[in-house]
Amino acid sequence: MRKLVVVNNPKDWDLDIEDVEVVDAQRYLTDPAYTEIKSARIFNLCRSYKYQSSGYYVSLLAEARGHRAIPNVTTIQDLKSQTIVRAITDEINETIQKSLSKLKSKNFTLSIYFGQNVAKQYEKLSKQLHDLFQAPLLRAQFVYNKEWTLESINPIPVNEVPEHHLRDLYNFAKAYFARNRFSNIRTNKKIYDLAILVNHADSDPPSNDRAIQNFIDAAESLGFYTELITKEDYRRLSEFDALFIRETTSVNHHTYRFARRAHAEGLVVIDDPVSILRCTNKVYLAELLSKAKVNIPKSMIIHRDNCCKVVAELGLPCVLKKPDSSFSQGVVKVKTEEELEEQLKEMLSESDLIIGQEFTPTDFDWRIGVLDKQPLYACKYFMAKDHWQIYNWEGKKKDVTGNFETVPFEDVPFFVLHTALKAANLIGDGLYGVDVKEIDGKAYVIEVNDNPNIDHGVEDRILKKDLYLTILKSIKRRIDSQKNLNGNEQRPS
Repeated sequence: MRKLVVVNNPKDWDLDIEDVEVVDAQRYLTDPAYTEIKSARIFNLCRSYKYQSSGYYVSLLAEARGHRAIPNVTTIQDLKSQTIVRAITDEINETIQKSLSKLKSKNFTLSIYFGQNVAKQYEKLSKQLHDLFQAPLLRAQFVYNKEWTLESINPIPVNEVPEHHLRDLYNFAKAYFARNRFSNIRTNKKIYDLAILVNHADSDPPSNDRAIQNFIDAAESLGFYTELITKEDYRRLSEFDALFIRETTSVNHHTYRFARRAHAEGLVVIDDPVSILRCTNKVYLAELLSKAKVNIPKSMIIHRDNCCKVVAELGLPCVLKKPDSSFSQGVVKVKTEEELEEQLKEMLSESDLIIGQEFTPTDFDWRIGVLDKQPLYACKYFMAKDHWQIYNWEGKKKDVTGNFETVPFEDVPFFVLHTALKAANLIGDGLYGVDVKEIDGKAYVIEVNDNPNIDHGVEDRILKKDLYLTILKSIKRRIDSQKNLNGNEQRPS
């Protein structure tokens, strides 16, 4: 992938860095040679990103050409909105307060060059701000009123960097471009770059180590350069063509920010941010499935004004679910009115809405894996020993989960498969795991998971390595389709 630093005037950037080309903006915008480049990373160091300026058009046309622009147009627009800036930076408030706690003044300006600052004590804050707003040069303005607040963050025109910062700027740039170099670790045979997001500290990840290696092997057999990344690699997303999340997802979590950023960068993403939003909220799912007339256990959306009606509606025992519960956590069974009152008080203190469901015990739940709106695998997940759920987090270590059985599709009741597909297809065309209870010849959807387990020795027991190949072929098709679409949009009519 070619690396181009685009500037208004080549004199703005006289640093010679290996494998990095310096191009003036007018040439990049008008020379047909740059339109024909199939794979390029554009580092936009123009003096202004103002709407309809040449700097704005560099990032806009880069995206139209299938190039990776830093900053991209989404970031440029985000930087203009104080509301978005405040919302996005809420998550790093603790770092802001800690980093600026020793300052005596009421105002502070932080200059960020390629994710770094000339003062070591602001290294963490600079990196986190750069991760959130991926632009090469940034200036953040903070004000103090009871606590420090980010008032604004704006690009720094490269020709306005103070002279006494230039030496540090060049050192930061060299380190930055060195970190973004693939030439020392990949071969020319690799046609696409795939990032697999994992969390090595997760005690119960959606894919075990052997499965992750199988994904890597499948990807590389299809021509992918594949790299495992973690939450520390947020700034590197623009290096890749696709992001495959193999870490438990949540909206208020870095997994969602990764998906959102990757989608904005034009990457193919599984799990995509829309699927994460839809699947991780049980209130949304209950409303969606009910409206589509997909069978679910008798349910009600509970709030402070109707919590007195739960017993009459659902009976006891019943099940209460936090909106963002997963892996059986945040899901409780209440047997008495006293337990119900206690749990409702606790849950409604954290969320204005929760889900209540009729208790429907079964020996196992079906899990139907779905990809591209087609069934992928089928498993029976049996309840944990002496427990009513698949997971018993309070049980002995060996009894946390129940047994499983991977089942060929011909042995899955048609109504189970049909119901699972209907539920998953309401969400999208990504990778999903639909949990279904089979009761008296009917299928009831319990939930749709955007980040289903794919473990070696479980979900792959029938398809084996073909399961991993099927998923990676889907990712490759999506990349090819996206690139073909971008190519067709560029052709004159």
